[in-house]
Amino acid sequence: MVTFKIVLLPLSVAVALAAPQPDTPPAYRYNPPPPPTYNQPGMPFAFAYAVKDDYSGNDYAHDQASDGKVTSGSYRVALPDGRIETVTFDADDYSGYVAKVTYEGEATHPAPAPYHPPPPPTPVYG
Repeated sequence: MVTFKIVLLPLSVAVALAAPQPDTPPAYRYNPPPPPTYNQPGMPFAFAYAVKDDYSGNDYAHDQASDGKVTSGSYRVALPDGRIETVTFDADDYSGYVAKVTYEGEATHPAPAPYHPPPPPTPVYG
């Protein structure tokens, strides 16, 4: 009986030590990737598109080009008041985005339609 207690005591201690402790979080080894670097040189590009649809009234265009350091371009859109808005811009790391906005044409606003209240409801007798 004594040898059974001698074997049982170390065995129960070993089981108690091997069991996870509820108060301590599990230890994970995770090495996150290094943060991305944004100091890479820009890539040259150029594009342009335009849409002019008389049926729907859509009239807009955009062109842009870059040498990898300075980006320049313009875009044009027909406004609801009848004017054409043109924005020309330059953008770089030193000055940021610098735009010049111009308008062509005269703003026109149609006269509002006169208001006529609806006729009173007709009583329905059943």
